[in-house]
Amino acid sequence: MTEPAPWDRASVPENGPSPAGDLDSAIAIVGMSGRFPGAPDLATYWANLRDGVCSIVDFTEEELLADGADPAELRDPNHVPAKGHLAEADRFDAELFGFNRTEAAALDPQHRLLLETAWAALEDAGRDPLAARDRTGVYVGGSPTEHMLAAHTDRRLAASIGAMQIRILTDREFLAPWISYRLGLEGPSLTVQTACSTSLTAVHLAAQALLLGECDTALAGGVSVDTVRRQGYVHYAGGIFSADGRCRPFDERAGGTVPGSGAGIVVLRRLSDALADGDPIRAVVRGTALTNDGATKVGFTAPGVEQQTAAVVEAWSAAGLRPNAAQYVETHGTATELGDRIELAAATEAFASQEKPSPGPGAGMGIGIDIGIGSVKSNIGHLDAAAGVASLIKVVLMLEHATLAPTVNITRPHPELRLDTTPFHVVDRPTPWPRPAEGQRRAGVSSLGIGGTNVHVVVEQAPEHPTPPGRPAPPDATTQPGPRTQILPLSARTESALTTLAGTLATALRAPGAPSLADVAHTLRTGRTPMDVRAYVLASNPAEAAERLTALAEGRPPNDTEGEPDTDGLRELGEVWLKGGTVIWPEEAGGGRRVSLPTYPFAGENYGALTLPRQPTDQTPTETTAKTKPAEPAEPAEPAEPAETKAISDLLSEALGLEEEVAPETTYFAAGGDSLTAVHLVGRLRDDFGIEVPITLFLEELTLQELADRIAEAKEPDEAEDSLDALLAEFEAE
Repeated sequence: MTEPAPWDRASVPENGPSPAGDLDSAIAIVGMSGRFPGAPDLATYWANLRDGVCSIVDFTEEELLADGADPAELRDPNHVPAKGHLAEADRFDAELFGFNRTEAAALDPQHRLLLETAWAALEDAGRDPLAARDRTGVYVGGSPTEHMLAAHTDRRLAASIGAMQIRILTDREFLAPWISYRLGLEGPSLTVQTACSTSLTAVHLAAQALLLGECDTALAGGVSVDTVRRQGYVHYAGGIFSADGRCRPFDERAGGTVPGSGAGIVVLRRLSDALADGDPIRAVVRGTALTNDGATKVGFTAPGVEQQTAAVVEAWSAAGLRPNAAQYVETHGTATELGDRIELAAATEAFASQEKPSPGPGAGMGIGIDIGIGSVKSNIGHLDAAAGVASLIKVVLMLEHATLAPTVNITRPHPELRLDTTPFHVVDRPTPWPRPAEGQRRAGVSSLGIGGTNVHVVVEQAPEHPTPPGRPAPPDATTQPGPRTQILPLSARTESALTTLAGTLATALRAPGAPSLADVAHTLRTGRTPMDVRAYVLASNPAEAAERLTALAEGRPPNDTEGEPDTDGLRELGEVWLKGGTVIWPEEAGGGRRVSLPTYPFAGENYGALTLPRQPTDQTPTETTAKTKPAEPAEPAEPAEPAETKAISDLLSEALGLEEEVAPETTYFAAGGDSLTAVHLVGRLRDDFGIEVPITLFLEELTLQELADRIAEAKEPDEAEDSLDALLAEFEAE
């Protein structure tokens, strides 16, 4: 994955089993999470892909009008009422991530969605999202959003929370830092931007950072939510969007792509570390490469053959393999005339063998190579900055299930592509993916960005799970005296979330290939953040655990243990857990293994999103679809007098997003305040009340009432605040 020398097919070794030395250069995908059109979780995503479901939605006129569509636009004959729509993209579990209501409403939906996706991906890796034990990097990117544009032009919002706060809460350059800050991750934190190839570029950069030792774990991926509204688009002849609302890559009816929204993150570790630590390895990244077309194309937005080919060959060279070791390639596949033709030409150049062709049907070019290709854009649309990670997650799921998922909406290949002269065939139905006679199941994933940034990633099936070095082998089940009772601790923020979690875990334990109960218990004890609402289940086998978890989900007592001796002391530990105590859980024989389990069921409110007005004027404020709108700014007042302390208290409540009375002992920081909000309040107090207060006042341990009283008592400007004035002026200038 380090940058290879200029590609040369002759220098690439023969294909075969992965040698042991690959541990030094391979990257393990140990966790992943995503929300895509028609799929709130990856289990649903896989079911849709496997079954050939097209999750692109056709909206009714009533739905579009209800979400603010311009009636004149709907009457345009070129308007297409379709999209890969992400349901409830505005819902956010704000309290879990430490945002008050005002901040949550201002926070861009992409930030909200990516925070939850990062949390879930770490849980999928069997890791407590708030207890990172090693140096963890974040490499993500996003798309431009309507919310961000509206926020930056909303004068009322700027008056309410401050221009700098708006930028921090809405700009995509802060996607990675917010994840690092809220989850306490101290590795590199980069927001990546390469247009449509953003999220796969993020994977490449994260893999490089792991191999260079810049971090030990990395989160990589992307998000794209241009708007939370149901919204179609206008088709233009020669444009990239389809005239009929369907994406048909490589098909005779191909006419362009369809926009979509979604988010995905993968958790990466060096393969050697993942094996040593017993991580739940879902797939292996064997090689990656990144190129740009430069000036070798007809225009800035046009793709180029030469550097697309180079990206593919360099990635497989970095993997120590020939490209024809692939059995499948997930293409960028936008279904545009130029895009499909160029991508297929580049892939043919990269994957074709240099052997002399021999005749024979069904073998691509007649050289014994027959590689399946497809594009997830046919299922969910083009997710822009999240497109690459959506493709990568699709391939990982196909490797896990040993099944090639079909590309949908297609009938037969476009004749001008001459697919029968290439090494490829389009996978158009669910197809078993057997392990090759030599080597592993392997696939390539391509992502191509407008502007010419090309990425290719080589993915391989996960290795068998050997016993991690330094750990005893698990005992043979046939020699065990009997099943050991396990305690499964669960926690959530709310009762409803807890019962939902119990139900999904019960379903997972009943599924074929469910992990051992000991590994489930170990993961729940060490890989989840303890929360306030708690329960536990005692069980000695998966079936019993599923039954008792179902009882918990249905509101029935989960542990019918009356009269049974507490021989292992597990019930006593469970009661300590219920009371909110810190529990030292018993060690599992063999150390226990982290496994992939259902992740936290986020809930929260629908905070909506800011929208751009149809006919903006100075008198027309920006509309919002949020149920909870940012509070109105306080009216300017005369210089404060003791009797006006309440107005100051109201200003503090507004800035902190407090809608109800708080306990008398609540301090500024306990109410959700921070240094940036303090800077904003100093400016508001000066502008609206004519009061100059030192910013250090907000750092004192004062209750909110005491703080309001102290502010009201301040009469004269503080000369020590000259530097703050300069800082505020700089913020206002930005």
